Amino acid sequence: MTARLSSCALALLLWLAPSARLGAQSDEADRIKESAVVLNEIMKASDSAIPTSVLSKAEGIAIFPGTVRGGFIVGAERGRGIISARDEKTKMWSTPAFLTITGGSLGLQIGVRATDLVLVIQNRRGLENLVRNEWKVGAGAAATAGPVGRDAQAATDIQLRAEILSYSRSRGLFAGATLDGSTIRQDEDANGRFYGEKFTTRQVVFDNKAKAPEATVPWFQALMKFVP
Repeated sequence: MTARLSSCALALLLWLAPSARLGAQSDEADRIKESAVVLNEIMKASDSAIPTSVLSKAEGIAIFPGTVRGGFIVGAERGRGIISARDEKTKMWSTPAFLTITGGSLGLQIGVRATDLVLVIQNRRGLENLVRNEWKVGAGAAATAGPVGRDAQAATDIQLRAEILSYSRSRGLFAGATLDGSTIRQDEDANGRFYGEKFTTRQVVFDNKAKAPEATVPWFQALMKFVP
């Protein structure tokens, strides 16, 4: 009887394991889908989209959909996102790795709002900073509020100086954003849930250790549409 119960329990665990994995993946799959939606919606607005001249030179793109900002007197920021990088030789986009962003600020502020954050990484140095285990924005490297609109002629100086151009969208408004004081960390737990192994960001975006599941298709489609 005991042996039979043990066999039944083992069979149940084996049956539940794939379902549990799929359930754990769903949050990460949603994060990827939402990031693709953010990029698609932002680029549809011709008067306030990220300039194509900026995107065409991007070494990497990170998006944090629905980042929550708010507080009373002391502000706080918390968000989860993804990042993909271009291969230096092939220019193909990497499988997305998962990131988190946290931050804080002081000042008179009341309320909570959800903001979409977009980071366009302009050069390899900026990309190397973002794939670290932990990177504090403003500590030795700059994330500059990026220009908007199709015509980026006036933004040439900004593009040359900045390692990372940052944008935010809140309540339909889209503009450059300042992120000084925020900390971006790799999310190995999310990588583990989604890919089945706790890859570092570097292993995903530089070393191609993670195989792209079907849930990454919307993200690749958005990248290929706007940053071919």
